[in-house]
Amino acid sequence: MPVPFVRHSEVDVLIIGAGPAGLMCANALANANVNIRIVEQRAFKLTTGQGDGISPRTIEVLQSYGLAERFLRESCQIHLAAFYNPSSTGGIELTNRTSNVTAPSARYPFEGTLHQGAIQDIFLDSITPLGVKVELSTIPISIELSQDENELMDPTSYPVRVVLRRLDKSEDEPREEIVHAKFVVGCDGAHSWVRKQFDITMDGEQSNSIWGVVDMVMPHTDFPDIRNKALVHSNHGSILLIPREQDRIRIYVQLEDKDVVNPATGRVDKEKMGPEQILATAQRSLEPYKLIRKSEFLWWTIYNIGQRVASKFSIKNRVFITGDACHTHSPNAGQGMNASINDSHNLAWKIALVVHGWADMLLLSTYESERRKFALDLIAFDKMWSTLFCGKPLTEEHNDGVSPQHFIKTFQTDFTSGVGIHYNPSVAVNDRNQELASGLILGKRVPPCKFLRAADAWPFELQDLLPSDFLFKLLVFTGEFDDPLQQARVESMVTDMEKPRSFLNRYATPGSPRFDIVTISKGQKETFNIFRLPTLLRSHWSKVFIDDTDPTGSFGGEGYSYYGVGPEGALVAVRPDGYVGAIVPLDHVGGLDAYFESFMKIPA
Repeated sequence: MPVPFVRHSEVDVLIIGAGPAGLMCANALANANVNIRIVEQRAFKLTTGQGDGISPRTIEVLQSYGLAERFLRESCQIHLAAFYNPSSTGGIELTNRTSNVTAPSARYPFEGTLHQGAIQDIFLDSITPLGVKVELSTIPISIELSQDENELMDPTSYPVRVVLRRLDKSEDEPREEIVHAKFVVGCDGAHSWVRKQFDITMDGEQSNSIWGVVDMVMPHTDFPDIRNKALVHSNHGSILLIPREQDRIRIYVQLEDKDVVNPATGRVDKEKMGPEQILATAQRSLEPYKLIRKSEFLWWTIYNIGQRVASKFSIKNRVFITGDACHTHSPNAGQGMNASINDSHNLAWKIALVVHGWADMLLLSTYESERRKFALDLIAFDKMWSTLFCGKPLTEEHNDGVSPQHFIKTFQTDFTSGVGIHYNPSVAVNDRNQELASGLILGKRVPPCKFLRAADAWPFELQDLLPSDFLFKLLVFTGEFDDPLQQARVESMVTDMEKPRSFLNRYATPGSPRFDIVTISKGQKETFNIFRLPTLLRSHWSKVFIDDTDPTGSFGGEGYSYYGVGPEGALVAVRPDGYVGAIVPLDHVGGLDAYFESFMKIPA
């Protein structure tokens, strides 16, 4: 019998799993002109269920890739959260309504909900014109990582060998392929095959809380907060109601062990309870309000909460895991899809710079140090939040129960909004000169603020000047350029930046920039002249901005004070993912030379 032909191929990055983490990674890397492939075990794309909540920070991330407009058009915005607790008559009553997002620096002060399949479609429609197609019905069956240290440290090598198998081919057709990859990213979910191949443990515990979830079209109801996020503590258990797109809602329902656990196995048994029983439990907890289904269920599931973090997020900086493959937690805090998307957002620019030969391999180590710390913080918050949400409410019978005030206070944290993510000092995050720009926190994302484009007084949101295009952004706060002393300071800075050994020239290659300079001056729109600025600071007329009020006088003029930048100005390096990497005074460009020298590579 003839030996079947096995195809061999090479690829920069092989992505395993086409959920939110995998598609985000594929979109980011494809936009960076990295040669990728993405495979998925499923035969069809997702159409219902799974995750649905997108946080304010994740909307900012989508905006940086040009994807937020479609998401906002298709999704449901949640602006208010309503809290219900047991009433004296035995049912529930409204305790409070508050903003769903309380983080003051959120550009999008709301949560967006849209089913995961539609969110994945946004990514799919973005990568298709870039020549990337998800290879469905395809699984990895083996993976080998070279043990040769020289090969592992050579970014041009292909040290990862993966055997892929097509599930949609007949036995007499070639079904297997050997892929040689520079990097592999495992985005293959909570039961990650990639994670298991490298014996990476998931550290943590399984909680005792069991929840049912149903998606349905808007029911007949007299519940007044059916179109707000509603967090219900009742004597029959807890409920979370989430409004969704297209007149839909999702209901999370706390269940009792006896109703869903098989006593013989101790495991959740979906045969013991279906969507009708889940809804009936919700209806009891919502009394005296009515909630009557008027069409078929769109999706449902039952789960118990595992709160675990992978012991490591990477193997030799060649194989990485992201999303549910490296952290699992309850969906009640709405962080699952957000954490997954932001994992890939953090990793992709680092891989892209290394693949193109622009950064050293050690930069990749910051993926694990940054995102694993976030995952541990997430699990700590999730444990606290789940304990409060699943706990008995404070009543006369339960005087040690969860008080409404404590519950609301815990809810009002900027952790769930995503804007509070803070990366520790590393080669990618400097820890000096914070006082020069106290509102641009080293290791945190650049918060939104509007400035006027100097040439035409057109207001711009600074975040829109920081797209995810894999360039470092240099925010040059010149101060008052009309001041002769400050002008001399700025011109001296430009002289330093134009030196051959300066970072600006040291890492440049013809036609392939590494940096994008955005100049922000103090000045008045009526008198400011962009052509007085040194040429370096106005590479294009659209790159110069002033901190002044808009022509109607409605907003603006407070950017310097908001960012804590004094009259002496500052030079701020923003990473490709929108996080502040370094801050130096105008007269110490050498500080940026040292920052970039720690991980950037001089082109060959």
